[in-house]
Amino acid sequence: MIEVSSLTKQFGETRAVDSVTFRVSPGEILGFLGPNGAGKTTTMRVITCYLRPTSGSVEVDGLDVVEDSLEVRKKIGYLPESAPLYLDMNVVDYLRFIAEIRRIPKTSMRGSVLNAIEVCGLGDVLQKLVGQLSSGYRQRLGLAQAILHDPEILILDEPTRGLDPNQIIEIRDLIRDLGRQKTVIFSTHILQEVQAVCKRVLIINQGKIAFDGSKEELAFGLTGKDRIFVEMRANGDALDVLRRLDHVDAVHVLGRDDGGVTRVHVEAPRGSGMRERIFATAVEQGWVLRELRRDTQTLEDVFRELTTSS
Repeated sequence: MIEVSSLTKQFGETRAVDSVTFRVSPGEILGFLGPNGAGKTTTMRVITCYLRPTSGSVEVDGLDVVEDSLEVRKKIGYLPESAPLYLDMNVVDYLRFIAEIRRIPKTSMRGSVLNAIEVCGLGDVLQKLVGQLSSGYRQRLGLAQAILHDPEILILDEPTRGLDPNQIIEIRDLIRDLGRQKTVIFSTHILQEVQAVCKRVLIINQGKIAFDGSKEELAFGLTGKDRIFVEMRANGDALDVLRRLDHVDAVHVLGRDDGGVTRVHVEAPRGSGMRERIFATAVEQGWVLRELRRDTQTLEDVFRELTTSS
């Protein structure tokens, strides 16, 4: 649905986006992560035709964002960092106004406005001035204008920015519901957003792609190794037995207690089936396994590792 190839965007001497390449498939919810100033917003502005690329190309459903800009915009609903709202209009008039700008036919305009109102939960504030709305309702209205023309793609730039915890949950649920029918890219630097909403994560840092994969791959770290946590009651040579197992790279002792219980991390190449091998060895050796699991890193740890290295 979206194909970004060697995208570079330069502002004078500053290279905000540097040879970025990625694809987004139809029906995918992509979490676009990165620290402030990493290049997320610039990339999204190129995809949505607000900025021209310095070099490289971006295609949306086979259409080039430079050559076919107007056609691309018809396929995209865009919520920028600051929602494009007119504070002196009431909610329903604002949505009608956006529908006219979007050239929605008059025969279907009423239905489009009513659908956006229902999907975004705006029924209780239709006659309120936009300037009187809470920040949560303003974000809902920003989403409503983005989906008004029933686009195939939604580009959402930090849609929960400035919201309280209850409002954040509401907007997350709304994005998750919209993602059942549309392709969604949303940017954030809040890692909880990623866990709550998306399946795939793209991390950008200093204008370059630092990670592109599933959130599960991100949680299991970047080393290409599995880290198996083992808690066991075993005899004195148990550590040597573990170290001699095929494919074991390292065994790190985390702690021992007076009752003979030992806790270790066993490192092995990812996909080597090490948990099954450890279990079988424990049975053969007569060890008491108290816990055996594949360990993960926190997303915060992995994010910091990716975005603070030079």
